[in-house]
Amino acid sequence: MSERWIPIARVDDIPVLGSRCVQREHGLDVAVFRNDRDEVFALLDRCPHKGGPLSQGIVFGTHVACPLHNWTIGLDSGCAKEPDEGCTPRFAVKVEDGVVHLDAQELATQATGLTRPVAGPARRTAPA
Repeated sequence: MSERWIPIARVDDIPVLGSRCVQREHGLDVAVFRNDRDEVFALLDRCPHKGGPLSQGIVFGTHVACPLHNWTIGLDSGCAKEPDEGCTPRFAVKVEDGVVHLDAQELATQATGLTRPVAGPARRTAPA
């Protein structure tokens, strides 16, 4: 196997209809999903709508429902289902002998500048 691919977990270590997160040195985690057909997908753990953690969503077929506002995101494309719009970055996945591998170069460089929105109280400006 090439140095390009790094082992992340065994397929059996990812819950059916669930996910596991892979931490990166820079940037948000990558969520690795497993559906009921043992297909494995990897997306940035950030919904394109409001930044919700997709890893906490419900997996069904080849989609995940964002836990914040129920947007449906394609696991194979990272894109929201119409009428919603937007995509989250996806990562290449290779499964060999029951072991899930991700592309080391993508993990190190892809979408490292994206952040999760920060919620907080509304700011008021002082009257002039």
